[in-house]
Amino acid sequence: MKILGLDYGDRRIGVAVSDAFGWTAQGLTVIERRHEGGDFDRISELVSEHGVEEVVVGLPKNMNGTIGPRGEICIAFAEELKTILQIPVHLWDERLTTVSAHRTLIEADVSRKKRKGVVDKMAASLILQNYLDSKSQR
Repeated sequence: MKILGLDYGDRRIGVAVSDAFGWTAQGLTVIERRHEGGDFDRISELVSEHGVEEVVVGLPKNMNGTIGPRGEICIAFAEELKTILQIPVHLWDERLTTVSAHRTLIEADVSRKKRKGVVDKMAASLILQNYLDSKSQR
C-alpha cells in the first residue's frame, strides 16, 4: 500500500511517495500552484499513477503545539483533498521539517538556486518518513 506525502505551501506543494511496503519515503515532485484547482488535478493524477491508498499532509503547528492561520489553511486543504480523492487523508505535525530540509541541503553544499527546487520535495519526504516511522512503531 503506497502513501503520498504532501508539504503544502502558498506557491508550491512538495510531493513524496512511499515504497509498496510503507517503509521508506522518496521525494517525487514539486507542484507549482499556478491556477485554482490545478494542484488537486495533479495530486489526483499522482494518486492514480502510483496506486496511492492514503495521503499524509504536513500540518504546520506553532512551537507550543497550537494551530495558527497557516495550519488552518492546511486543514481546509486536507478536507477538500479527502472529498476529492475519496481515500483517507491524514494530517501530520510538520514542525521544523522545512528547516531540517534546508539545513541538510546547506550541509551538502547545494547551491541556493538548486535548494529552491528541491526543498519542498525533501520536506514532503521528511513528513512522510516520520509518519511511516510512527506507524511501524505501533
